[in-house]
Amino acid sequence: MNSVSEKLQQFGWDEWFDAKAHEKGLAERHLARVVAVDRDQLLVIDESGEFRAKLAGRFLYTIDQPGDFPCVGDWVSVQYDSSDMFGMIHDVMPRKSFLRRKAAGDVIDYQMIAANVDVALIVQSCHFDFNVNRLERYLVMVRNGHVQPVILLTKTDLVTPETLQQLLDEIRSAGIHTEVIVLSNITGEGVDTVHELLQPGKTYCLLGSSGVGKSTLINQLSGCHILETSVVSGTGEGRHTTVRRELIRLDNGAMLIDNPGVREFGLLGAEEGIGGSFADIYELATKCRYSDCSHSNEPGCAVLSALEEGRLQQGHYQNFIKLRSESEFHDLSYLEKRKKDKAFGRYISSVKKDMGIKRR
Repeated sequence: MNSVSEKLQQFGWDEWFDAKAHEKGLAERHLARVVAVDRDQLLVIDESGEFRAKLAGRFLYTIDQPGDFPCVGDWVSVQYDSSDMFGMIHDVMPRKSFLRRKAAGDVIDYQMIAANVDVALIVQSCHFDFNVNRLERYLVMVRNGHVQPVILLTKTDLVTPETLQQLLDEIRSAGIHTEVIVLSNITGEGVDTVHELLQPGKTYCLLGSSGVGKSTLINQLSGCHILETSVVSGTGEGRHTTVRRELIRLDNGAMLIDNPGVREFGLLGAEEGIGGSFADIYELATKCRYSDCSHSNEPGCAVLSALEEGRLQQGHYQNFIKLRSESEFHDLSYLEKRKKDKAFGRYISSVKKDMGIKRR
């Protein structure tokens, strides 16, 4: 690495990005990391500090789909003049990993959550929020983006030790073997364990519903009040306070991305993540009589046999079928949309060409 690259290591730069920068011809450009996105403005950081930036017009013209826009955690090429109010972003570095979901509502497209994340901290409350099916959905999304998952079970102070053990047993019986850390922001149990997990130069992202204690945990880990939190209700449920994704650098050099509470998220292009989260079912599928078995009613289906014999949990199987069907449906809709977009693009190009001919 050159001296500039070494200065960027504190923000997560490594040899992988160094190699990609040389491949794209960006090694000699001014590089910075996206800290936050506010509509058409971005907050980026480099060795000199934080500054505002906007997307250059030429770069905007090259963007093909929403997922190509810079998001929190991205590395970007920036032209910056201290006399200007904004830096100008001309390119985005390839992503080493990513967290993305299907856009909310009827839109069939990707929505980026964060990029270049090393570990995703999936947060669920032991009290009101616990849901194994939702946990499996998070794990599919995380693994699909080549991010390591860790599960945080918060608010242990609101349940008995017996109830906590039941929740842990439910996670394991669903075939989930991801590391689980139990903690309470009230008693401090488990907070030190999370702190020890966070390594300098690595990027972590908190994922979970509103009110599970994500912002409070960040305040605990930082040792100061850097994020607003709201009063907890009588049920133990917190209130949503985070309004934007933001990369926060902790005192020990680790970077933590806070994330607004996710109310709903669909899966799109998640086949790899489903394979990672349901590896036990995929292993059983190799023993099915038919290679294209749908595991619904075919004779000789090893998955259904395991289900009937009690070797496969019913809820785990049903969630697999649901997530796979949802992903396949959205994937097909996305491909159809892309075909239409390309056809429309060719039409616009032909019109521009004709107009150019007429002007001659």
